[in-house]
Amino acid sequence: MSKAILVKSKKDIVERVAENCGLTKKAAETVVTEVFDEIIDTLKDGGEISISGFGKFEVKERAAREGINPATKEKIQIAASKAVGFKASKTLKEAVK
Repeated sequence: MSKAILVKSKKDIVERVAENCGLTKKAAETVVTEVFDEIIDTLKDGGEISISGFGKFEVKERAAREGINPATKEKIQIAASKAVGFKASKTLKEAVK
């Protein structure tokens, strides 16, 4: 059984991509940054990102609602907002089990 390596940051991902693909760290950083930027830009435009074998990112709308301020117990109005949702693929779910 192989030992899992915990990736903690973008820097760690860049180092792994450089090592595994035979790239310089600078080239690997460019690739990783471009992938992340493409995901962000697509989500900002209201699109979805579906990565086969990994999962799907999408923007979810949250309706305005009433909440309670925990400090004062006053009712407050919470504005509508958008949030990023992620649904893991079956392959990813199986790999994590």
